[in-house]
Amino acid sequence: MGGGERKTTISAASPPVGKTLKKWLLPAVPFAILIALWGLAVVLFDPPVGVLPSPTQVFEAPFNSDPYLANVGASVQRLILGFLVAASTGVVVGVAAGLSKPIAEFLGPLTTFMNALSGIAWIPLAVAWFGPGTGMVVFIVWNAAFFLVFGNTMLGVRLVPDVLQNGLLTLGASRMDVIRQVIVPGAMPYIMSGLRSGLGFGWRAVIAAELVGASLGLGAWIFEQQEFSRMDNIMAGALTIGVIGMVMDRWLLAPLERRTIERWGMVGSSS
Repeated sequence: MGGGERKTTISAASPPVGKTLKKWLLPAVPFAILIALWGLAVVLFDPPVGVLPSPTQVFEAPFNSDPYLANVGASVQRLILGFLVAASTGVVVGVAAGLSKPIAEFLGPLTTFMNALSGIAWIPLAVAWFGPGTGMVVFIVWNAAFFLVFGNTMLGVRLVPDVLQNGLLTLGASRMDVIRQVIVPGAMPYIMSGLRSGLGFGWRAVIAAELVGASLGLGAWIFEQQEFSRMDNIMAGALTIGVIGMVMDRWLLAPLERRTIERWGMVGSSS
């Protein structure tokens, strides 16, 4: 009996193989189908390489281009720099604004307006203000991400129940204690949602800004390859942009957002 119970416990602790395979393989199926259709189209129609290269040619393109990694590194570096500035300023200003209802109501329409105004619409002004280069791209990333982070943070702070704040104050806590122990943790799910959206919009803004205002970066590289009709490099760059964006969202921010929501009791953790 003891041995049988021990076996049951070990079996229950082990994750089902089918569930693990489904979790990792199922999301890859649409991509596999797309690549198969792409390869089939090349075989059936035999288009010129300058119109539609084969999947093999596209996947090999980065290894045949020396500046590929340098361009990827430049784009990621600009994204990290701009997003860190946007995230830090957005959270701090959002918490400060959310603590005051009059200020939150005063800034609400401006936040809505700036969120509706795409970050890349600022590119012509940014080029004039900062000139082509990293400074301009970082400003565009900040502009694309800041108002999303700020708006979500301010909303999250405003939605923290007053009873929780008043309860801590009744127990003798200071206002700063309430902010650190109640308001910021209570607003964290909204903050994480803003950070996740802001990072996605910031990554798109990086590429758009580099298309017109940088000599190095994935956006600049794609634009340069157009002049030489290097469709393989263009498609490789586009695929790289998508892969980096998916990795950041799916394997970085999405798990953080899920754990934050589970930590503060918004939903139950999945089994």
